[in-house]
Amino acid sequence: MKNKNMRLLGLDPGLRHTGWGIIESNKDKISWLASGNISPKTDDSIAKRLMQISRGISNIIEQYDPEAVAIEDIFMGKNVQSALKLEMARGVAINTCASLNVSVYQYEATVVKKATTGFGRANKEQVYSMVKFLLPGVICKSDDESDALAVAICHSQFASSKINYSELDNNYDS
Repeated sequence: MKNKNMRLLGLDPGLRHTGWGIIESNKDKISWLASGNISPKTDDSIAKRLMQISRGISNIIEQYDPEAVAIEDIFMGKNVQSALKLEMARGVAINTCASLNVSVYQYEATVVKKATTGFGRANKEQVYSMVKFLLPGVICKSDDESDALAVAICHSQFASSKINYSELDNNYDS
């Protein structure tokens, strides 16, 4: 039986920058197709920025037609306001994907880091180094872009090994 390539979109949502990365994965290898950032205008209202994030994700999904989206689960830090804004961007990202009938999977940051680097407490530089190693030719312009590719890599490993992973409830029947 021939291995089927699976196209994945990784997202690292944020109000300032939403990192995204498209990879193709099969049982034997992964390859980088594209990546970047959606960067809304910082002087726009939160509502307009969220709309720009949604449109950006919609455009990426239309252009690359991923089979699934992987997104990092929220990490609650000390700054509640920042966490709430991050969760707004994450919610818009999840809703946009669900409205386009693309399955969304979430992973804790430590799981993403362990799947990518082998160490669940890896720093940003270690994650980027492994992303570059695993996806030859990739040049990330930001941590957000690198993190998005890392979460896509993480999902490719879980999907190819058929280990249970968490699919968000995105059954929006009309």
